[in-house]
This record gives sequence, structure tokens and C-alpha cells, in this order.
Amino acid sequence: MQSKQDAGKLPARMELGRRRQSGWLHYFANPGRFVRFARPVLPWLAAVSALLTVTGMVWGYVFAPADFQQGNAARIMYVHVPAAWVSMSGYATLALCSFFSLVWRHPLADIAAEEIGPVGAGFTFVCLVSGALWGRPTWGTYWVWDARLTSVLILFFLYLGHIALVRGFESRERGYRAGAILALAGVVNLPIIVFSVQWWNTLHQGNSISLSGSSIYPSMLYPLLVSTLGFYLSFVSLVLARMLAAIMERKTSSLLLANAEHDA
Repeated sequence: MQSKQDAGKLPARMELGRRRQSGWLHYFANPGRFVRFARPVLPWLAAVSALLTVTGMVWGYVFAPADFQQGNAARIMYVHVPAAWVSMSGYATLALCSFFSLVWRHPLADIAAEEIGPVGAGFTFVCLVSGALWGRPTWGTYWVWDARLTSVLILFFLYLGHIALVRGFESRERGYRAGAILALAGVVNLPIIVFSVQWWNTLHQGNSISLSGSSIYPSMLYPLLVSTLGFYLSFVSLVLARMLAAIMERKTSSLLLANAEHDA
């Protein structure tokens, strides 16, 4: 049993917790702090991402052995698989930013969501094209309405829909709200992509890498992991660069508007 004094302290502690959470969110919502952090980090991050991507590509396409069943056609996985993973992770990040936008009106989350959309769509497009190039020698056709292929195509359309909604309203806030709702609704497509090969009888091969282990030979797995890390860092670098550009563009527009009003 709680005493009356302890019961009275409970709401105060809850309020203090909410204030601390709010303060943390507001601290990282400041665009100025983000710029001061991201600007010096971006060149190093971009350099490391480029180095890892090139290393993974050269390692996989030149030094790794060919697949014993698919031959050299399987080398497309060093592009296709990382692009697929990044496209799904990017959409999950987009949905998380949308959640922060709707619940806490986080200004930096709005900017991040707006800039993640085009980058995520680009990686998803690479995934679809590389998958089609892999499917031609494997299945005898570039495209089939396979469950995984179709769900990834839907992911691409979700990215495009978010891009259109965010930029399709005269009011920027309305665009952010509409895009956030679409992003959260589209999250249901992610488990469909992941588990489609288990839920339906599809042409697409099963997952070669899972939490329980990998069926890929180590000499092929290692360059794939290096390439994947390079793709992830490339995604982060591109999003950070776009966010910095967006923040500076808004700051410039605000200064020009202020100068125009002052001159008037």
C-alpha cells in the first residue's frame, strides 16, 4: 500500500519524466545543432561508404568465386541484396520519422522523412532493376508477378506516393501530415516482403541469411557484408547531405523573405 505522500509524488515523477523526454526530443529537433554535428561528419562518412562499397564490389566481382549453380549471374547479389536491405530499412526509418512527426511535431523528423523518400526510392529502383537482370538468366524472364517482387514494387510506389504527398500541398505542414500517415500505413508491407517466400509458393529463392545463420559460402558472404555496409553508409550519407541542403535552403529563404519585408 502506498502512503498518501508517495501517491502524491507519483504524478510529479511522471511529469518530470515527460519533461525530460520532451527536453531530449527538443534538443535533437534543433536544426542548428544538427548542422553543427552533421557537417563535419558527412565528408568522412561519405569517404568510408565509398571505400567500403568499392571494396565489396571489387571483392565480389573479381575475387569471390562464382556460384556453383548460377555461375557468374549470381554476382549481381553484391548489388541486389544490399539495395534490397537498404530499401526496407530506409522505409522503416521513414515510418519512424513519420511517427515522431505526428506524435511530437518533431521539425527535424519532417525534414528527415522528406529527404529519405527520394533516396529510399532510388535504392528500391536499383533493387528492382538488379533483380530483373538476375531473373533473366535464372528464370528466363525479367519479371514475374512473384509475391516478393510484387511487394517490393509496392514499396517503390509507397516511396513515390510519399514524395508526391509531401510536395503536393501548398501548405508544407499538410504535406508532412499526409506523407506521415501514408508512411505509417505502408509499414504493413515490410513483413510481407520479408516473409513472402515462406507464406507463398514463389519463384524467388528463400532467405540465404537469417538470424540463425547463413547458407552462403564465407568467401562469397564476406564481400556481400562489406558491400552491404557500404550501401547502408551511402544511404546515411545521401540523407544527411540532402537534409543539410534542405536546412540551408530554408534558412536562405527565410533570410531573403526577411530582407524583402524589411525593404518593403
